[in-house]
Amino acid sequence: MMKEVYHLFSGGKDSSLAAWILSRMGYEVKLVTVTFGLLDNWKFAKETAEILGFEHEVVKVPREILEEAVRMCIEDGRPGRAIQYIHERALELIASREEVERISDGTRRDDRVPFLDLGKARSLEDRFNVAYIRPLLGLGYKTIRELVNEIFIVKEEESEKLEKGDYETELRHALREKGINPRDIFPPRHVQSRVVGLR
Repeated sequence: MMKEVYHLFSGGKDSSLAAWILSRMGYEVKLVTVTFGLLDNWKFAKETAEILGFEHEVVKVPREILEEAVRMCIEDGRPGRAIQYIHERALELIASREEVERISDGTRRDDRVPFLDLGKARSLEDRFNVAYIRPLLGLGYKTIRELVNEIFIVKEEESEKLEKGDYETELRHALREKGINPRDIFPPRHVQSRVVGLR
């Protein structure tokens, strides 16, 4: 019987490449996109999941987590701590499910945020009795770009404009609802990606 892994998925190149690698390692990959229920941007992750041929699930995260993340953005004037906070809570939410024995994400060697250091990774595994798998942990940007370009067709655009199933989109939306321009919090001209096809 194949071993299941629940993989946090946005539809971007990193989470897509990590899912692809996990499947080649022999895991049955179940993609999970989290949402706060503000927007339906999860549908873009679902489209990418269908292109890649993986089972996909949308999981609603409590709105209080988003509210705390918005508070962090306002307090810090930048998004790093808030994105880290959401990512950790999302991993915990998936790991807490009874059927989950393995969880995964697309964090890379060079990531600063979101990223679980060794202590946090071990804590997650110990608290929820799961294995936390990060297929891209040993890969640098050049290697990831090379693999992505060989396997996927990717759309890249400025974060504000890209239709993608990540929680940053809802965080930006929640800031706008509070009358705050996300461009005052997030780095200018930050480019993100979404996988739109297979080569």
